[in-house]
Amino acid sequence: MKLQAVLFDCDGVVVDSEPATFDLLAENLGQHRLILSHAEMEHHFLGGTIAGVYDKARAMGAPLPASWVSDFYEALYERLAAGTPLVPGIATVLSALDAAGIAYAMGSNGTLRKMQITLGQHPQILAHFAGRLFSGQDLGMLKPAPDLYLHAAQVLGADPRACVVIEDSGTGARAARSAGMRCFGYAPGGADPSLTDAGATLFSDMADLPALLGL
Repeated sequence: MKLQAVLFDCDGVVVDSEPATFDLLAENLGQHRLILSHAEMEHHFLGGTIAGVYDKARAMGAPLPASWVSDFYEALYERLAAGTPLVPGIATVLSALDAAGIAYAMGSNGTLRKMQITLGQHPQILAHFAGRLFSGQDLGMLKPAPDLYLHAAQVLGADPRACVVIEDSGTGARAARSAGMRCFGYAPGGADPSLTDAGATLFSDMADLPALLGL
């Protein structure tokens, strides 16, 4: 079936927000006596929500206060607002989709406010997604359930079978698979079992994506 739409995750796919997020998380959890490496945090938390981090960290012994989720979000928004770069090559991908007349949207487990903070630093990119930013938290459609990507496809008027999802986490790749959509897993660091186990086709350079999409 001919490609009708491409659905992007946000963090780690369009904006390179994850290093700052995990740096802040390591600092914060360390203050609560939970010491984790970046690799361990990615294993436990990548693709999830801050509320999910709270539950898992508490289960791992961190004495987090009841206000931790909202407190951490405010600190995270401040950290990201200080500067969040784009994933290299993403602007070229969006231009190629525009030239080919292929619709696209963004579906993230993050909040809409977070997307507006990070993408707002890049107005030309934010403009590409005007009216097509979908937050799983705000909509009550969290990955790995398929609902968020199915909702995005419906808004775009696309058949889910003709959609491709671009993800960087196993959580998101499982959502794509459950939605009946092909998934390309962006893995700049190389092999990523969490993506391949969820059925994603890996690629390591965003510059390769237009060709993978047949553009």
